[in-house]
Amino acid sequence: RLLVEAALKRQPAVHFVGVDVSAQALDDCQFTLEQLDGVTVEKVQASYLDGLERSAQRRRPGVRRLVLFLGSNLSNFDRPEAQRFLREVRARLRPGDALLLATDLDKDPARLLPAYDDALGVTAAFDKNALVRLNREWGADFPLDAFVHRSRWNAQARRVEMHLEAQRALTVRVGALDLTVTFAPGETIWTESSHRFSLDELRPWAAEGGFCVARQWLNDAWPFAQTFLTVT
Repeated sequence: RLLVEAALKRQPAVHFVGVDVSAQALDDCQFTLEQLDGVTVEKVQASYLDGLERSAQRRRPGVRRLVLFLGSNLSNFDRPEAQRFLREVRARLRPGDALLLATDLDKDPARLLPAYDDALGVTAAFDKNALVRLNREWGADFPLDAFVHRSRWNAQARRVEMHLEAQRALTVRVGALDLTVTFAPGETIWTESSHRFSLDELRPWAAEGGFCVARQWLNDAWPFAQTFLTVT
C-alpha cells in the first residue's frame, strides 16, 4: 500500500496485478488497495512466473510495468534458482519496465537463527503445519508430538535450514501416495531453506539477467537491500 500511495502522488491511477497461490491473500490485497482512489486490482491466482506471464499477455500497449518482489522471498531460492528467476522475470518485461527486488543480506548467524526459532514458538508451529497439512490432505498419520522444530545454519551454503526432528523411532503412512516412511530417532525432515546473499552477488546477477542497477537502498542495522533494477 505504501508503494501504491507513492505512485498515486505521481500519476492519477494505478493498475495493480496481485499474483499469489492463495485466493485469500489476493482477496485481502484487493480489499486493502481498492480503498485508495484511482486503484484497480487484478487478481491472478498462480505461482510467481506463471502469474507474471499471464498478466504480461494482457498488458496494454505503451504501459510501463513495475514488478515488486518484496520481503525475503528471494531467500527461498538457492543461488542458481535465484539467477534463473531473474532471467525469467526479465524475459517477461520490456524496455522501460523495472523490478524492485528485496534481498536479505549476509548477517551474523547468532542474530539470524532466533528469527527461525522464536521464543513464542510461532516458527515451530509454522514448520509443523506441514505435517498437519499432510495428515489432512494426503491421508498421512504423522504424530505431531513425535517431531520437534530445529533451525540450523549451514555456513558453506550460507542458508538457514528448518528441520522437523523425530524424537523416537516411528513409521508413518502417507495414504494418498501409497508411501510408508520410517524414521530413526534424531532423523529429520528438511522442510525449508532460507538463503542469504551479498551485494557482490546481486550486481553481476542483475547484469547477467538483463537488468541495470539504477538505485539501491540499504538497511545497515539489519542488513537488507532494496534494489531498483531497470531493463537494459
